[in-house]
Amino acid sequence: MISPARKKTLFNHSIGRNPNLCYACVIRELSARPAVCSGLIKYHAAMTSHISLKAEVTEELSGNRLDQIAAKLFPEYSRARLQSWIREGALLVNSKQLRPRDRLEPGDCLVVEARLEAVESWVAQEMPLDIVFEDEQLLVINKATDVVVHPAAGHRQGTLLNGLLHHNSNQEELPRAGIVHRLDKDTTGLMVVAKTLMAHAHLVNQLQERSVSREYEAVVQGVLTGGGRINRELGRHPVNRKKRAVVESGQEALTHYRVIERFRGHTHVQVNLETGRTHQIRVHMAHLNNPLIGDQLYGGRFKLPAACSKEMSDCLRGFKRQALHARKLELDHPESGERMSWSANTPADMVELIEQLRRDDA
Repeated sequence: MISPARKKTLFNHSIGRNPNLCYACVIRELSARPAVCSGLIKYHAAMTSHISLKAEVTEELSGNRLDQIAAKLFPEYSRARLQSWIREGALLVNSKQLRPRDRLEPGDCLVVEARLEAVESWVAQEMPLDIVFEDEQLLVINKATDVVVHPAAGHRQGTLLNGLLHHNSNQEELPRAGIVHRLDKDTTGLMVVAKTLMAHAHLVNQLQERSVSREYEAVVQGVLTGGGRINRELGRHPVNRKKRAVVESGQEALTHYRVIERFRGHTHVQVNLETGRTHQIRVHMAHLNNPLIGDQLYGGRFKLPAACSKEMSDCLRGFKRQALHARKLELDHPESGERMSWSANTPADMVELIEQLRRDDA
């Protein structure tokens, strides 16, 4: 029996300069199933990270598909990644390459010998990050306005992803540098980023199962009489390819909203998402004819409340981003399973906007 101290020593020796890759997960597997799973992650200084895993099919798992069994035996890796390794021949069964759909029997031996290479060539750039929480598995940040999350046409540098790589170079080995969900460029607030493959797989799974709770606040045009639920499918706009729209055969999209405070011509609302479609809150609120203040894409024709003051007019004209903030995030920690929650205060520009709306309402 290998002592815990010896396991840690062996692991640190094998993993070399990349101790955050999946330390906790491998230690857990070695401790829980020393006779079944003998996986170690090795890092070679002159190469990319190398994964060596071995596991045996149990009676309970027999009869299932190879990709399903692999996902159970190696839960720190996403099913898509495991399927890719199966097709590439990096995951063998009894020294043979099988198909993801092939059924396995008790005692079949799964062996993985795979390399983790940087998914894309990204540039690490120094960037101020408002870090709300960080441990070996997760990073939670409070994103500022005017920050693009992921490189795209016209924004190859200066994105949050570039800043994450500067903060932790090991993010390069994760899909999208660990980013599992996004906020629009001018939306502020909380985002969670995975720091290991195990955390990435768990977070993606939670998002798919809709167990991640995301709460926003927004300021919209018009006076809402009460809260409600919007269940309208979203897809590409039929004319403007930069926009999303409510369409008949789009993706399911569910938004809940409730009134926080009413003003003379606007409403401060809380918004909760069941799904996370691109521009979901912005499109759904515009569909109700209550677009977000400052939304340059979905806001429609600029309107001022009747007989508003010059201060109110200047404030609304000067608010050039959508008034939307991701203020609360809640999820299960991928390693401990503990339910965790974080909150971020309303940003200064929205606080000033709300105060001006109150003064105009007085």
